[in-house]
Amino acid sequence: MEFSTEFDARIGRDDVTLAERDVVLLRAIDDHGSINAAATELGRSYSRAQQRIVELEGAFGDLVARKRGGSGGGGSHLTDLARELLNRYDRLSAEFSGVAETEETVLSGRIVDRDGELATVETAAGTLGALVPRSDDGSEARLTLRADAVTLQSPSRSPDEDRTSARNRLEGTVLAVDRGEAVAHVTVEVGEGVSLAALVTVASVEQLNLHRGTPVVASFKATATRGVRTA
Repeated sequence: MEFSTEFDARIGRDDVTLAERDVVLLRAIDDHGSINAAATELGRSYSRAQQRIVELEGAFGDLVARKRGGSGGGGSHLTDLARELLNRYDRLSAEFSGVAETEETVLSGRIVDRDGELATVETAAGTLGALVPRSDDGSEARLTLRADAVTLQSPSRSPDEDRTSARNRLEGTVLAVDRGEAVAHVTVEVGEGVSLAALVTVASVEQLNLHRGTPVVASFKATATRGVRTA
């Protein structure tokens, strides 16, 4: 099971996820009064836009009210439910962004290998891949990692299931869960006296029973781990 935090804010229900792309589509429909006009404005096909609306409505309920022909012509407009969902998304996105901009994990280590800009750095939490400006091997480096770049996974999840490019994986235990209105800040101990920050939605915390003592694996891309040489 996975708690993904490295993409835009999302709201999920019944295996359907409302993401930024869907929010853009709904707002375009609201602006243009038509699914067809909204799709054209966004450079998307009408059939795909219509299909996505049907998928979203199957999970969340009626989002777009459609009027066919008549003296005033046809068109589409958002329902009150859709506006409520968009407001919820905005609150989630604002809280997520605000926390993400301020939460950052800092780790110090020693560069032991290099492949261009990608360096292998030994830290107290383990050996990590990171983007570090070219320098002599053996130099010290300070790594930074934004909380929204970290994905938390169950230890039972096979590493083979996570084959995205150059990912770092650190086993750890949840130390604390600090809940906001929509987003939770999770502190994970990944080594003796070493912790990192991650962001998950409050809904994920409740669904997955994430609490102090929960074993997790913190996963994040090497390209999201930025370093600077310190010596």
